[in-house]
Amino acid sequence: MENKFDILFQPLKIGPVTAPNRFYQVPHCNGMGYRMPRALAKMRGIKAEGGWGVVCTEEVEIHHSSDLSSSIEGRLWSYKDIPALALMAYSVHEHGALAGIQLVYSGHNASNLYSRSTGFGPRSVGVNGFHPRQTRRMDKEDIRNLRRWHRAAAIRAKKAGFDIIYCYAGHNLALPMHFLLKRYNDRMDEYGGSLENRARLLRELIEDTKDAVGDTCAVAVRLAVDELLEDEGISSSGEGHDIIAHLAELPDIWDVNISGWENDSATARFKKEGYQEKYINFVKKLTTKPVVGVGRYTTPDAMLSVVERGIVDFVGAARPSIADPFLPQKIKEDRIEDIRECIGCNICVSADNLSVPIRCTQNPTMGEEWRRGWHPERIHIKKQDKEILVVGGGPAGLEAARVLGVRGYDVLLLEKEREFGGRVICESALPGLIEWRRVADWRLTQIEKMKNVSLYPSSPMSVDDILETGIKDVIIATGASWRKDGLGRHQYYPISGYSLPNVFTPDDLMGGKMPTGHVLIYDDDHYYMGSVLAELLHQQGCEVSIATPAPQVAYWSQYTLEQGRIHQKMLKADIKIFTQKILTDIQPKQASLLCSVSGQKTPIDIDSVLLLTDSLSNDALYQALKPSLKSRKLNSLKVIGDAEAPGIIADAVFSGYKVAYAMDGEVDRNMPFKVERVRI
Repeated sequence: MENKFDILFQPLKIGPVTAPNRFYQVPHCNGMGYRMPRALAKMRGIKAEGGWGVVCTEEVEIHHSSDLSSSIEGRLWSYKDIPALALMAYSVHEHGALAGIQLVYSGHNASNLYSRSTGFGPRSVGVNGFHPRQTRRMDKEDIRNLRRWHRAAAIRAKKAGFDIIYCYAGHNLALPMHFLLKRYNDRMDEYGGSLENRARLLRELIEDTKDAVGDTCAVAVRLAVDELLEDEGISSSGEGHDIIAHLAELPDIWDVNISGWENDSATARFKKEGYQEKYINFVKKLTTKPVVGVGRYTTPDAMLSVVERGIVDFVGAARPSIADPFLPQKIKEDRIEDIRECIGCNICVSADNLSVPIRCTQNPTMGEEWRRGWHPERIHIKKQDKEILVVGGGPAGLEAARVLGVRGYDVLLLEKEREFGGRVICESALPGLIEWRRVADWRLTQIEKMKNVSLYPSSPMSVDDILETGIKDVIIATGASWRKDGLGRHQYYPISGYSLPNVFTPDDLMGGKMPTGHVLIYDDDHYYMGSVLAELLHQQGCEVSIATPAPQVAYWSQYTLEQGRIHQKMLKADIKIFTQKILTDIQPKQASLLCSVSGQKTPIDIDSVLLLTDSLSNDALYQALKPSLKSRKLNSLKVIGDAEAPGIIADAVFSGYKVAYAMDGEVDRNMPFKVERVRI
């Protein structure tokens, strides 16, 4: 029977190579890079297994003077780096996909903290990241050397087995883009001034790469066609358009997006599916070469539409391919309801920014494919017949029940509320977080297909209730509650006045108990919750102020690329922001803030206070059941998710998968995963 999505599975030529379909995993970082080549190869290979027709690397440095430390990216500095990258190319080819490599020379984006080399740029400019050093202005010999380094890297990439070789000029992270931008390029020679001159270096790199490897490898250009800076930068109605027109037929494929990274990978809170279309929809009108674009496409209909409307030839994806590496195969098999849709939270991005292996809220196996042996679609069956009771239907409990069900166990999942989902349901009702509900919805959809998993909502459980079931294996996933006394990272004792009736917690607001008047939010959590609740209170007509001990509001959200947008949204809503301030005491109409730098106290008139500090695990049931292990009334008892230790939703889902995976299994508690080590 014909599948309406058949066009997405058509083979398509890219220069001298042919992609098996239109699903294209664009280059994306992962926190593994040169440090963990086996883990990286396994992760990319599973995407090819899942049906992605093209699977690309992350940024791969071509020279030691473009050292991106402390970020962990790919490296192709010399022939000695070929074997590690060849692992990935081989892993991708094993499943019939094309392997792409994004070669990069990063200019002032490279701090060279490891190599201690001098970086280069069109002019001398400060290095990104507030590092107190600058690049050196390139002379003609430097440009010739760069071209030689890039050509040599392309040849090494071909030898490693890659099919598509990138010339990278995107995200304001690469030297060719720095030459394109007037704000960096003030040169008076043939590499500066006119657009043709500023595009000369990119043209030369494309031509050099085609000359070196173009007989068997496709040459791709990744270009940011709009920086959302209007006249201050490249725009799709200005020079972004003109660059494409100028170089239209030179590469074999155009990979187009917007810049910087915080725009290209905007979270679902701020940008919805397909948000880049209006910036890239002109490209195919200017070139006969295939075009790939992204927009966090999570639904097959949107993917089909963007191709049928002639905006792109390939559906590009980074985050959707992380959330579900088997997304293409599920579309092909008409299993749309099984797609694990990306929620756009950028936990994947945070891992790269923190230089740790990639992880995902929706897909707990991401980054664990090699070191733990986890697979997003396959898991070992149970070793023995067993009935398991899971108490708590939040993200951890749902994931544990789902995975145990897939393994073949008989599972009873009980939830005290009428609706399953726990914190996910509560938080997804807050401004901008509706897509987070997918964490619960997808798991419930999968569980409802399983005859061996039974759901019991509105079922609060006591110790006696659990023991009376006669089930000997119990998992406790009862979540956590926000503290009401203000203890947190910067408070070691209860805040004076915390018990006043005008003091609230996030649980109060999500339960429908709302403060009024002027509300002071004290945010010692530093992620999304403080700003989301500030938005909610503003919508309710409250005057809102937010105080935080951190140097920026929503400080941790810089790792998910949201901090700037959050701060901007608060300013537009006239929300007062107090940074580096510690809340010391609360009174009925006043609170005191202590400056952590000067030690000066500042009183602030308020009507209510909202405390976002630490949380308390709801582990009383677990603690009360522990004696039942000694008396052998229970064979096993586990506590998972926030009930074990409060954290982010991704941690809870991971915890649920981990306990279900290890049920009846041997786990080395000293080292539960493999570690890649250098052999000497």
